[in-house]
Amino acid sequence: MNEALHIFCTVVEQKSLNQAARLLNLSQPALSRKIRQLEDSLETALFERKGKRLVLTESGRVAYGYSQDMIRLERQFRDELRRLHPAPKRKLTIGASLTTLQATLPDLIARLSERFPDTDLKAVTGKTHEIVEMVCEHKVDFGLVASLIERKDTVCIPLFDDHLCLVLPAMHPLADRDSLSIQDLKDLPMILFSRGTWYRVLMDDLFLRFGIRPEIKMEIDSFEAIVRLVSTTRTATLLPHSYLRESTLSDNGLIVLPVPELLQTVRTTTLIYSKSAGHQDIVAPIVRQAATMFHQANKLLTDSASPSTDLQ
Repeated sequence: MNEALHIFCTVVEQKSLNQAARLLNLSQPALSRKIRQLEDSLETALFERKGKRLVLTESGRVAYGYSQDMIRLERQFRDELRRLHPAPKRKLTIGASLTTLQATLPDLIARLSERFPDTDLKAVTGKTHEIVEMVCEHKVDFGLVASLIERKDTVCIPLFDDHLCLVLPAMHPLADRDSLSIQDLKDLPMILFSRGTWYRVLMDDLFLRFGIRPEIKMEIDSFEAIVRLVSTTRTATLLPHSYLRESTLSDNGLIVLPVPELLQTVRTTTLIYSKSAGHQDIVAPIVRQAATMFHQANKLLTDSASPSTDLQ
């Protein structure tokens, strides 16, 4: 029953059968069957169709409230048992590509450490293709990469879309402009990612498409080093939007200038794990928590007081 209630709550909160199915690693028909089985066991309809949408019935709204309470009580119950009989810490290894290591992993580690205090989290880094191989060879439990991965032996969960931004020192000669064109990057002194990284590939493709040749002063594979050097050398750089915290900019005297063409440099940060690893007790709940964290950050969850679910 508890698993069924968790599935029910996930459908309600995600407002999309497709999204909930992907988050739960189920096919949509399998998810629909589980919802019907729950309705049969409760002898009441939880959803009703309105056009192409599913809307909670009055029974569904009551069930959602009680389901949340039961899930919370079960968590408290398990926490109390763990306090009385602490178990050895479980170990989980996360593989992170360079971009996700600096822009995504810290927040994720903080959330998972809070949610799963009995788990010893470890992170290893590598290039995207290296992380994918680590996942497939079970050298890491799951990976974070800034790319969509299509392999039959893995599950790939999109977390959020990202794009490059032009970052300049506040005292840069172009800093007083409201916005720039991609052509303004021609001959512009810049510090860029090292060749071979995914974001550098994006940049080179962009420059080639628009016939741009910036003046590349340095090529570095560290976000933090790029930020510090841009600030001190009065050059420019391109950084992913996900990395640009307000404090990062203000502490280093940097600004972001809009360049419409950079919106075309979209990359999707994803969480990947092997299909066999996804069934392990330790991996499945952590994957769900990680995916939920980013979906919440992207405002895919809305007010659950009157939720509805897309059938698409």
